[in-house]
Amino acid sequence: MFYQRKFIETLNERFASDSLEFIQVLLGPRQVGKTTGVNYFLSKYKKPYFYVSADDLVAPGRDWLLEQWQKAKELGHGSLLVIDEIQKVTNWSEVIKGLWDKQKIKQEIQIKLLLLGSSSLSIQIGLTESLAGRFELIKTYHWSYLETKKFLKWTIDQYLKYGGYPGSYTLIDQEDRWRNYVLASIIEPVINKDILNFARVKNPALFRQAFEVIAGYPAQEISYIKILGQLQDRGNVDLVKHYIEMYEGAFLFCRLEKYTRKKHLTKGSSPKIIPMAPCFYTLLAQQVGDNKKGRVFEATVGAALMQETGKLYYWREAAFEVDFIFENSKGLFAIEVKSGRKKKQGGITLFCNRFPNAIPVFIDSDNYEKFLTSPEKFLSDIGK
Repeated sequence: MFYQRKFIETLNERFASDSLEFIQVLLGPRQVGKTTGVNYFLSKYKKPYFYVSADDLVAPGRDWLLEQWQKAKELGHGSLLVIDEIQKVTNWSEVIKGLWDKQKIKQEIQIKLLLLGSSSLSIQIGLTESLAGRFELIKTYHWSYLETKKFLKWTIDQYLKYGGYPGSYTLIDQEDRWRNYVLASIIEPVINKDILNFARVKNPALFRQAFEVIAGYPAQEISYIKILGQLQDRGNVDLVKHYIEMYEGAFLFCRLEKYTRKKHLTKGSSPKIIPMAPCFYTLLAQQVGDNKKGRVFEATVGAALMQETGKLYYWREAAFEVDFIFENSKGLFAIEVKSGRKKKQGGITLFCNRFPNAIPVFIDSDNYEKFLTSPEKFLSDIGK
């Protein structure tokens, strides 16, 4: 059984023409169907292509890339070269830049190029430093509730507990086995292959422990000092910030800053942690109470908003809070998620009084699926 994710449609559109103007880069977390989707796309692709993965190779470098490039060229002008896990190749961006620029300048066989990656930090550095102006970025994320429901007819409660990684879904009836699979076969490879291979971490054990601490606060505002206090070793706030940045780069979490017109205060605020897959909390918690379930539900709304074009924040003043503040070209939206958890009422009213141009938005179980279908359209329709 195969579910066609949206990025496959994007690939079909991008490679339908004979244009060789841009490198296409597909970026997203591990184990969400990037390779499976690309293989499906290639199975329907009518022109010559060559697919190769660098994931299991030991330190592939310039010579390896040149070899793959030549193999694609031998298929003829306009053939497609697909390189999976490109971030594993040493100095990949400089080599690709040289090859791409050379074929654009010289009258020789030219090829199309699709790069796949799962480590945002290393990929983004290569793209911005070497390939600026030469690529288009296609992002994909963890599976949403709508995708999972269409694929497996899951309930929202099942998704909040186990959702995010489709390869694990067949194991949910054996929860210990499911938990061990996600931790050992998904999270640990992300930490080892996508983070520790590319970043200097003096204490890997402490870094892994930070994942457990962060995952325990879905959609919650938490100070860096509090996180630091739960780590079983010495450190400082800058270390905690660095750890979270690395987990963000691997698509595991994102952090929201507090909304304020005074930007210098935004940077100093405690972050609100959004797990990009709802199952992260379940991995570490034996029981998920209603309050935490409400937090996880809120986190899925935040994760969906993070994928939209715009800026996402949270807001708090004393005991009053607004779950999400989303700002884009259509307006400023104050979003309250009716998740069933207890919270002080009146936050959204107070925010709209402070910022009269803000548009109040309420998301609950009744309109959640409509919101997920197109968050941007959902918000713009309310703002009309």
